[in-house]
Amino acid sequence: MKSTQTKPDIGGTVLPEDEIVLNCRAEKIFYGNFLAVRDTHIPIQKNRITGFIGPSGCGKSTVLKSINRMNDLIRGFHFEGKISFYGVDIYGENVDPVNVRRNIGMVFQQPNPFSMSIYENVAFGLRLNRFRGNMDEKVEKALKGAALWKEVKDKMQNNGLSLSGGQQQRLCIARAIATEPRVILMDEPCSALDPIATRQVEELMIELKERFTVVIVTHNMQQAQRVADQTAFLGVDISRGGRTGYLVEMGPTAELFENPQAELTKEYLSGQFS
Repeated sequence: MKSTQTKPDIGGTVLPEDEIVLNCRAEKIFYGNFLAVRDTHIPIQKNRITGFIGPSGCGKSTVLKSINRMNDLIRGFHFEGKISFYGVDIYGENVDPVNVRRNIGMVFQQPNPFSMSIYENVAFGLRLNRFRGNMDEKVEKALKGAALWKEVKDKMQNNGLSLSGGQQQRLCIARAIATEPRVILMDEPCSALDPIATRQVEELMIELKERFTVVIVTHNMQQAQRVADQTAFLGVDISRGGRTGYLVEMGPTAELFENPQAELTKEYLSGQFS
């Protein structure tokens, strides 16, 4: 069943809901004087998985972290363009970055559970957001949503760091979805996992898109083919003396892999560079 969530409150004026919940127009992204990304327009559809692929240094993670303003925390970061979230420009003057991140959650490359109990790991964001309801129910719901409940329900007071790598990553996913964001960003969430744990997280992603919109950065092209509904390929421009990422091509995943339109996409998918 598709999500029926109400529109998020991040400040600003919300326009009528559309299937495009996030419209990312990154005209230029700088770190100091370095132009990291240019000319990247990525529309993100509701209840779909959008994958970012491309060679190292093409700006995949930079664009991803711009979507929930995580890059604001990096010295020298400067964004030119517009990212509309349910019709609101998240870089607008009246928009609170904390509220943006509450509605657009993040799961990182390395599992990063806190050194506290499994229960408190999941409850952390809820407490931070001053949740006043039934905490036990919320924690259980999040762990079930992350396909981890059966494995940890009898050891909720154990330290989150005692779990295996794959379980730790699913714990981080549970922590991310506990506050019920609209969008979940995943920055190479399986790169540190073994094949079995990777498969579990991939299956979880497909389940999560029934309730959330998911955006994933991956170096694994097979993973993009397995989980992504649409895929954006970013390339690298070295003509200006540096490495500037930009969007080369985007489309439904099967079409992009089977019939890429850009020559650079064809070369990348055929393994001519990585």
